Amino acid sequence: MNLLQKFEYWGDRHHPKWLDIIRIALGIFLLYKGIDFLRNTSDLVSLMSLRSPFGSFLIILLGHYVTFAHILGGFFLTIGMFTRAACLIQIPILIGAIIFVNSSQDVLRPYSELFLSILILLLLIYFLIVGNGPLSVKFPEEEKKRSQK
Repeated sequence: MNLLQKFEYWGDRHHPKWLDIIRIALGIFLLYKGIDFLRNTSDLVSLMSLRSPFGSFLIILLGHYVTFAHILGGFFLTIGMFTRAACLIQIPILIGAIIFVNSSQDVLRPYSELFLSILILLLLIYFLIVGNGPLSVKFPEEEKKRSQK
């Protein structure tokens, strides 16, 4: 058993259920944001075009990537399936949101979205490391392998 498998085995045995509730809430929030971006795609594209150095075709592609990644990644985070992959596809989006969108706004205003973006990024990094927990969808082959250890 290599070091990564030992770490994953230890994390599976010591993962509290309240962290799964946070993962589920994060997934629902990202799913909501993805649906909101889908409804307001023109606003998202116009916001991205104001602050990014890319051409219009690439901005439209990025807008669709953001929407798709939030919907699919939020769904997978909510059910606890492909948790690390869902976090991995959303981390660049949050880094871009912090750098391009939120950094130019007034950080000290009462309802700044910069702090929310940083919190979401930190939670995504955390769940990228620890993965899903006991309240998640599990495949029968995976359960069989874990019970044999």
